[in-house]
Amino acid sequence: MTDLARMPTATRDAAADAGLLTAQLEERRVELTAYCYRMLGSAFEAEDAVQETFIRAWRGYAAFEGRSALRSWLYRIATNVCLDMLGASQRRARPMDLGGPSSADRPLPDPLAETAWIEPVPDARVVPAGGDPADVAVARESVRLAFVAALQHLPPKQRAVLILREVLHWHADEVAELLGTTVASVNSALQRARSTLGSKDVAAETAQPLTDEQQALLGRYVQAFERYDMDALTSLLHDDATWNMPPYDLWLQTHEDIVNWCLGTGIGCRGSRLIPTMANGSPAFGQYKPSPDGGLEPWSVQVLELSGGRISGITFFLDTARFFPLFGLPARLDR
Repeated sequence: MTDLARMPTATRDAAADAGLLTAQLEERRVELTAYCYRMLGSAFEAEDAVQETFIRAWRGYAAFEGRSALRSWLYRIATNVCLDMLGASQRRARPMDLGGPSSADRPLPDPLAETAWIEPVPDARVVPAGGDPADVAVARESVRLAFVAALQHLPPKQRAVLILREVLHWHADEVAELLGTTVASVNSALQRARSTLGSKDVAAETAQPLTDEQQALLGRYVQAFERYDMDALTSLLHDDATWNMPPYDLWLQTHEDIVNWCLGTGIGCRGSRLIPTMANGSPAFGQYKPSPDGGLEPWSVQVLELSGGRISGITFFLDTARFFPLFGLPARLDR
């Protein structure tokens, strides 16, 4: 006899309800994490927000009584959690949002706090496995670094309106009910949000599954980077490709500066090895550089942006103590 079968009927019913709710919450974890990530710009804050959403859902489930769809109810809770969190935090950004490009001879500035930056997120946390290819493409497109950075320019409620209307395709009356406002207010907020985002450059070609040509491009990139062949590396970059390294606000744009950086301040990256992963709907790599103690040690999570058959941007996230475990990357490699 199972433990469930030994329980009194009322207890069994409560246990069955709890099991059902747990299963329903877990079914929504990926899409809610993606929603919270778009709102907050941080993988860690997004996971905290989803956890708080689940806690509030457990506490309020007895009073829920199915007055609306469970999914809508969870999004209402998640939105309120995110709005509460955004009320106490500053807007996250990319280095390119904070000022113009630097030159390779600029001294490395002091790092900014982790709360200053858009953070990477593993695709597995925010992109549904399988399902309709069109839905997967939208999920990947809407967590790209450039798009999430652009969202940060919107006030929190406008951000929620745009995500719910444009990404998740909710109707205006559904969003109005969720936010406790009017359809007219939702439409007005959406118009203002569209205008703001229209002035931001969020174009790239990473939403669809990688083509054979893109896979070949990435293969050439890995070979060039691991050989530290600057001619081969820069041949894969657009002329105005961005090269940036949070938590530093310094970023580079010309091939000359990128080469001079790699052969100057960044010379310790010679001999690195790259391990492929996926982040923000884009190809990504865990970078390990030679360690003075032998072997290879974590140095960055690289997120690449592709467009027009070349690489249009590379972000090197240097906080490996936080990001390598998040991506399930090894703590060290042998040479």
